Amino acid sequence: MQAVLKSVDKPVLIAFGFIIVLLLLASIRDVNFLSPDYLLQQLQTASFLGIVASGAMLVILLGHIDLSIPWVVTVGGMMATAAAGWWGNAGAAIALPFAMLCGLVFGVINGLGVAYLRIPSMIFTLGVNALAQGLMVLHTGGFAPQDHSTDLMHWLAVQRTLFGIPNVLFVWLLVGVAIVFILRRTPLGRYIYAFGNRESATYLSGVNTRGVLIACFALCSMLAALAGVLLAGRATKAYQAMGDEFLLPSIAAVVLGGTNILGGRGTYLGTIAGVVLITLLQSILSVMQMEEAYRQIIYGTVIIVMLLVYGRSAKVQG
Repeated sequence: MQAVLKSVDKPVLIAFGFIIVLLLLASIRDVNFLSPDYLLQQLQTASFLGIVASGAMLVILLGHIDLSIPWVVTVGGMMATAAAGWWGNAGAAIALPFAMLCGLVFGVINGLGVAYLRIPSMIFTLGVNALAQGLMVLHTGGFAPQDHSTDLMHWLAVQRTLFGIPNVLFVWLLVGVAIVFILRRTPLGRYIYAFGNRESATYLSGVNTRGVLIACFALCSMLAALAGVLLAGRATKAYQAMGDEFLLPSIAAVVLGGTNILGGRGTYLGTIAGVVLITLLQSILSVMQMEEAYRQIIYGTVIIVMLLVYGRSAKVQG
């Protein structure tokens, strides 16, 4: 048991510890917080954030930030519903891959801008976010062929098919398995960690660092678009700014799980812990009827504090 605990990063253990504390404190107010139904409901809610955070983690491991997530999520939801309106039954069948393809386009644009133009990722992706916003406003302001989700989107986001487990949780599971496989079993995963630790040394060792950047930004946007498809399925329609609520929580979840916001260090288990922790915190704050502004203050404070901690540790190690 001690060997297992030693193999797990301390931030991950702390995150899981906070999860237990939150559940215990919440159960004092209402014992139903520990019921299987409530826990499954929270995991279902966490799945949407978990999919977004999975992509955000890849970019953060490089030492970059993707601020285009909110409107790429919206692009995913709106393009999935639009596909059915454009192409009928055939469009409904390809709605999900079409939305992810649209996300891929924005991700590649992000990667090209950061890799080749050497524009700081925060600046460039913020511009791409504005670009996506403008395109979606034009899309809905003119003629939006459809804004209602397809049956498949609703089934994936809301229904429970196997053992009463939400289908969206299986989607997150598949995404998580894919991310872990990439990070642990592929050259790309090794390059991501090497890039985050020292980009120049990784480049001099012969790695195509531009390709690594583009791949991570592309995967991040594809997963954001996938989350948008599922969100549209949950709400039964796509709507403006549907991804705004995911930017800070996704970054906070990744950082809370022990991923160094300066890059080079982090595990997917930590991201899972961070996602669950943020979801439980959101639920409890909602029960306390805390305003959204105060929630955003909490997320921002977490990111700033962790950035200061990682920044100091990096200086000490240097």
